[in-house]
Amino acid sequence: MLKRFAYLTLCACAPAYAAPSLDDARVQQLAADRYWIALGHYETAKLGGWRSYVDDDKFFLAEDGAHHPDRELRATVDALYAPANLGDKHAQCVFPARTRWLREQLQLSDLPTPDCQEYSRWYADVAPHSAVLIFPAAYLNSPSSMFGHTLLRIDKADTRSNDTTLLSYAINFGAYIEGSDNSILYAWKGLMGGYPGLFAMMPYQEKLSEYRSLENRDLWEYQLDLTPEETGRMVEHVWELKQVQFDYFFFDENCSYRLLELLQVARPGLDLTSQFPLTAIPTDTVKAVKQSGLVSDVRYRPSRERELLARAEPLDHHEKQQVLAVSADTAQLQSPEFTALPRERQALVQDAAYRLERYRATGQERDPEQARRSFELLRAINRNPPPPLQIERPGLPEDGHQSRTWQLGVGTREDRAFAEYGLRMAYHDLNDNAYGFPLGAQIEILQLKLRQYEGNDWQVQRLDLATIRSLTPRNELLKPWSWQVAGGLERVPGKHDDEVLVSHVNGGGGGTWQLADGLLGFALGTVRVEHHNDFAEFISPAAGFNGGLLWRNGLGNMTLEAKGDYFTNGEVRRSLSLNQQWEISQNLGLRLSAKREFSHLATAQNEVMLELKWYQY
Repeated sequence: MLKRFAYLTLCACAPAYAAPSLDDARVQQLAADRYWIALGHYETAKLGGWRSYVDDDKFFLAEDGAHHPDRELRATVDALYAPANLGDKHAQCVFPARTRWLREQLQLSDLPTPDCQEYSRWYADVAPHSAVLIFPAAYLNSPSSMFGHTLLRIDKADTRSNDTTLLSYAINFGAYIEGSDNSILYAWKGLMGGYPGLFAMMPYQEKLSEYRSLENRDLWEYQLDLTPEETGRMVEHVWELKQVQFDYFFFDENCSYRLLELLQVARPGLDLTSQFPLTAIPTDTVKAVKQSGLVSDVRYRPSRERELLARAEPLDHHEKQQVLAVSADTAQLQSPEFTALPRERQALVQDAAYRLERYRATGQERDPEQARRSFELLRAINRNPPPPLQIERPGLPEDGHQSRTWQLGVGTREDRAFAEYGLRMAYHDLNDNAYGFPLGAQIEILQLKLRQYEGNDWQVQRLDLATIRSLTPRNELLKPWSWQVAGGLERVPGKHDDEVLVSHVNGGGGGTWQLADGLLGFALGTVRVEHHNDFAEFISPAAGFNGGLLWRNGLGNMTLEAKGDYFTNGEVRRSLSLNQQWEISQNLGLRLSAKREFSHLATAQNEVMLELKWYQY
């Protein structure tokens, strides 16, 4: 309100220009145009009418412009005729995309000509010519990055020919966080819309360093088939969104959804956002962009971690020990153990040692001693360079299975037959169809399973709010921790051999090891907190273990897993399970599950189930 009052005050103190009188029918026609709707980020409101996703009054010139595209259009036309001496505060300078479109549609040839110095300098510096959609792959150790991320790179006309992508700019949308919220609070506020979302234009080199080095994430670059004019329209609108706040939600109104809106500004004929009424997971939005015909080329940039592991892969145990020794002390380059290696093996060891040093330095303050070792290793590499690093490109992330899963199973528990019906909103577990997903990664959000036993006896079998597992193998050079966390409702053994629905939170940490190609072994210590109606205590804690094997085989993924929970009240609960999935097609799987459960409260129970999984967004 104050913004609009100040704006009108400035207008009153300068020569006036006459805005045209607009016919109501023409206003309604323009206000319903897909481009104007895209510029205002409008959607159809739940009870009819319109509402804008923008949650910021300064974006609108009309008092109720967030809900009335026609009134916002009239107010914008009036503002375009404000005196030119308003300079950078003039509506033409603040809303260049609106100005250009309205000038074209209404043939506004008599507009004042303010001097938009800030916008002109900014646009000339960006110099938009083409755009690239960037997808940093999922990174489980960061709650904000579990599903991956998307951003746009804006290239100049000579960027590709001169290979100067590091000088380009990136358009990023993300949650604005003040202070240092912990991971749990960050996840909760992100789910509930507790953070504002902001667009930012920044040097691409900064984002590349952040995602590829700081978080050790692979990057996928999708060259978009946008014309220079379309790219320019998108960048114009980004200026209009400078410091403008949106509500931010992890699952729908997130980084990927907002970038789809920008692409619809660039090419108004696109309809991308309507495909995501409930969730907008980055891989799904990449898939939608690709299916729209916008992608002309795909480029893969491996992370520093993947480059290090690829360089070290052909080294034997003794040579890897030399990597550790040389990276810790470059004087070892003259040791008898190192010089005894053939010259071509020395080159591999030196290069792996340098990459290990740079990996360790990621995100750390500059250490002069570490910088000296890196410099010495670089000199050694220049004297004896290794062969070019060849990294096999993994499967395209957008070609993996769809994110939402419908599940239908039949099975028996002891002597009772049942049917099981399930829905999982997102998006992958250890046994799911493997293409496009790393082995050992599991992210499941909002999974409901219902069972129907003989006699039409229905029950809620489980309701998982979130289940996250990161089983990353340790090796001689890197020692990552494996971890897991889960929470929700599930059935567990109770008195009289009944199954009791309990609420729980559990988690754990440990290690994972590569036992063979496609075979992982893992062992984790766990803790659990549970509310069980058959327990005397309201809340019962337990310590336990979780270990097993994960094998990627010719049919799909198989897990053999043992679990145990030892409660402070004396209850002991253990289970042994086997799961094998057959990958029928990209979005169809058949899973055989067998489990035996032991509990002090009940007799041992056996369960077998055959389950069809349909992956469908």
